[in-house]
Amino acid sequence: MKKGIYLLPNSITLCGMFAGFFAIVSAMQGSYVLASWAIFVGAILDGLDGTVARLTHTTTKFGIELDSLSDVIAFGVAPSVLVYTWALTPFGRVGWAVAFLFTACGAMRLARFNIQMDSTEKKYFSGMPIPAAAGVILTNVLFFDHMGWSAERSIYILFLTTILSFLMVTTLRFHSHKEFNLKRRKPFLALVLFVLIVSVIVMHPEIALFTIGAIYMWGGIAENIYLFMTRKRRTKLDV
Repeated sequence: MKKGIYLLPNSITLCGMFAGFFAIVSAMQGSYVLASWAIFVGAILDGLDGTVARLTHTTTKFGIELDSLSDVIAFGVAPSVLVYTWALTPFGRVGWAVAFLFTACGAMRLARFNIQMDSTEKKYFSGMPIPAAAGVILTNVLFFDHMGWSAERSIYILFLTTILSFLMVTTLRFHSHKEFNLKRRKPFLALVLFVLIVSVIVMHPEIALFTIGAIYMWGGIAENIYLFMTRKRRTKLDV
């Protein structure tokens, strides 16, 4: 600390923290769509600060700790306040208990990630990452608003928030963006697919982001069930 800190990556981290704080204030004022987009911006900044730190060789212990604290606010507290004020308030104590469960599990997920950072497999996350869990919540808010649906007293949202909370603290394997090595050559069709995905997101962002979030969550669960059944079948064959 006596030598100073690197301003660029830490400033991006603080901007992500501000996005989470802004989302909390917006949700409390009833601006649920605005709060969702604020969390989305926070997710972009969360991915950007680490990338900038690695590219500029400015990764520090201080930056890692600050990033974790920022993630707790932007992807733990902010989505909990958003989902509670948006859909879970009518459930009373059950609603705020489920909202707190999301925050608590997100904080534990981050703590476990920090102590396992050097020992876990780089291509996969152990448990659903907290930005992805927050992303599923915000995409549901955007999708419901786009469709004109009311989420008040929604059992689906209550169930979804509970499932997301437990997914973060499980040891289920979820894909990481690090498995996509952008430095290696890719087939030409990969570029075409990328342009197609961007075009769909631009045309219908609420539907596209909701679909991506649902595929990541339910696809991850299905993949882990398949892997479990495959290992179980191999065990029986070995016996």
